[in-house]
Amino acid sequence: MLQLLLRWIISAVLLLVVSHVVPGFRVTDFRSAMVAAVVIGLVNATLGAFLKLMTLPLSILTLGIFLLVINALMLLLVSNVVKGFHVDGFGPAFMGALLLAVLGVLTRALTGGR
Repeated sequence: MLQLLLRWIISAVLLLVVSHVVPGFRVTDFRSAMVAAVVIGLVNATLGAFLKLMTLPLSILTLGIFLLVINALMLLLVSNVVKGFHVDGFGPAFMGALLLAVLGVLTRALTGGR
């Protein structure tokens, strides 16, 4: 349970970091980042998992780059649902997805997570 809470907080902090780096990717406060992190997790676990499975051949063909497109679309979807979290378009969503992926790998490597 504590590990889940820690992962949630780290995800929210990463969203705040990305909002400071990527123009057009905005998170108003930490509370909005926490809500967005939960909704992103839920959307990725449901709709995202389905889309990733359905587009698996395309993802293999593009060496995984298409997964970033799916993640960007998930970010755009969540930005329409969560107040205080806004992504201006596909470009900022794609850059945000890329940066979130890189930061996620780094934090998992540093924390020993899977």
